[in-house]
Amino acid sequence: MVARSLPKSGQRTATWPTPAAVLELLKPITWFPPMWAYGCGMIASGADLGSRWTYVAGGVLLAGPMICGTSQAVNDWYDRHVDAINEPHRVIPSGRMPGRWGLWVAIAGSLLSLGLAAFLGLWVFVAAVVGLVFAWIYSMPPLRLKQDGWLGNAAVGLSYETLPWLTAVAAATNAFPDPRTALIALLYGIGAHGIMTLNDFKAIEGDRQMGIRSLPARYGPHTAAVLACITMAGAQIAVIIALAAWDRPYFAAAIAGLTLVQVGCMARFLKDPIVRAVWYSAIGVGLYVTGMAIAAFALRGLVSG
Repeated sequence: MVARSLPKSGQRTATWPTPAAVLELLKPITWFPPMWAYGCGMIASGADLGSRWTYVAGGVLLAGPMICGTSQAVNDWYDRHVDAINEPHRVIPSGRMPGRWGLWVAIAGSLLSLGLAAFLGLWVFVAAVVGLVFAWIYSMPPLRLKQDGWLGNAAVGLSYETLPWLTAVAAATNAFPDPRTALIALLYGIGAHGIMTLNDFKAIEGDRQMGIRSLPARYGPHTAAVLACITMAGAQIAVIIALAAWDRPYFAAAIAGLTLVQVGCMARFLKDPIVRAVWYSAIGVGLYVTGMAIAAFALRGLVSG
């Protein structure tokens, strides 16, 4: 059963969630990565964004508050028993999201996301279906991809970076993305696997107790940190090589500079991964997504040239 706060004398337990509780369930802080990736896709498309403003605004809304927010609701609903033990202050186990409202919010978010995606076009609708499938199977038994650090992190990385990028291009051009754009979007999604590994350092002991095979829990902090760094750096090196091969040397050089700074930070992170995971995530991820925007402008010149 879901842990709930006991009402004070003379008070009734809430039966409806407050708007603040719903917003907390949807975790606005997590919306940034897919919204940023969607913006990069719009830039990379080469389309006249002024004439496609409804697709820009609608897609950002879909990528962030709608699909990403829905994925957070799904995750918290299926993690409610674990959260009741480890994080009882969260909105569902605390009783601020009473009964089965967490599930109803997740279902409503899925349906509303599909409705908005259908309005934005066939390609966007197909992408939304894929994103929502990932959102549910990541957390929902029996698949529950989050139980495996390799599969779960891959699903999130591709859903948060690659899929919104490609969706934006499809929305802006009403066509399948240019192969070069698809490659760059895929590489950044692969690199995001390392970013997701950084998030797992905060719950190593809890993951081991609950049987969640995150990379830090499975291989230990140092090995997981090395894998995260290799994944993030390797993806960016591949982007640099691709842009250089496509005669975009200045863009490649800019991303190379950002990657070198990250490598320096990685060296410090690897000396104490558990203590410095949050520190490196704040610095390294910022540099990583800055490189994404640079790559997007490089692609814009390619596809519109």
